[in-house]
Amino acid sequence: MARDVNDTTPITSRNALVEWLEAGIKPPSDLNVGTEHEKIPFFLSTHAPVPYDVEGGGVKALLEGLGAALDWAPILDEDRLIGLYDEHGQGAVSLEPGGQFELSGAPLPSVHATQAEIVRHFEALEPVARRLGIGFLDLGASPRWRREETPVMPKQRYGIMAAYMPKVGSLGLDMMFRTATIQVNLDFVGEADMVDKLRVGLALQPIVTALFANSPFLDGRPTGLLSQRSQIWRDTDAARTGMLPFAFEPGMGFERYVDYALDVPLYFVKRGDVYHDVSGASFRDLLDGKLSRLPGERAIMSDWTNHLGTIFPEARLKRYLEMRGADAGPRS
Repeated sequence: MARDVNDTTPITSRNALVEWLEAGIKPPSDLNVGTEHEKIPFFLSTHAPVPYDVEGGGVKALLEGLGAALDWAPILDEDRLIGLYDEHGQGAVSLEPGGQFELSGAPLPSVHATQAEIVRHFEALEPVARRLGIGFLDLGASPRWRREETPVMPKQRYGIMAAYMPKVGSLGLDMMFRTATIQVNLDFVGEADMVDKLRVGLALQPIVTALFANSPFLDGRPTGLLSQRSQIWRDTDAARTGMLPFAFEPGMGFERYVDYALDVPLYFVKRGDVYHDVSGASFRDLLDGKLSRLPGERAIMSDWTNHLGTIFPEARLKRYLEMRGADAGPRS
């Protein structure tokens, strides 16, 4: 899940949101590809999930060890270690709600470079994990333990999201705590190129899901589906998931995506180090300073970037395109 940003630039108009997306345009010589790689940690001795902080070492200790091995800087939430990042822009590590361990890879010139990045990531991670007795499941959903047995990572935003999910779907908590993906990120050279890639990406995601289906188990038994993860996404939150039919209509572009995103309900507004629960509220009201739970508070640019990261269609637009249909799978 996206790392939150802090940009206090006031948003003065809808056009500023369009311009923010347009700033992602790259020259053809600078096009890159990126990978986001999630895996599910478990204790090798008991096959139990790994809590955040436990005697003998949990997810926190895993982050501490990896940070020391890579010399990456810490990401904190209320003084709790919840991620790492390379200060030279060469990637980051974050925690999904149930402890899924995510590498957010650097923008790289080829899939061969991203493969080499994944190899380096595991070369650093696996010695730390072995010392802690931790292994990783390369699956799209945790196959054995129930949702109630799944650890909860100490991130403020996840508490807000977890409280909201049951209001809008029956499987949103399963999405948060029990699924994992490998995501492909792509640059674009202009608005027309973005539209073409978004349309192709959306059309391909059902095929990607079928090709990389890798989550046939849940709660310790077969579900009868090859991708239980895909089924979970179908009943998470219809307002922010699934396909985007408007992307195939005439006139699709940055402005149309902005209008879509403005109509997706907010989860939170972050001010300083505090996440304010505004779940279900309208970003348009935030633009106008009319949020009932934050009277008079107006949108800043980090609100927009954080909001875009909490919209979950099968292919997503930020300053690059994200292809989100694949289950996590084996590195081989």
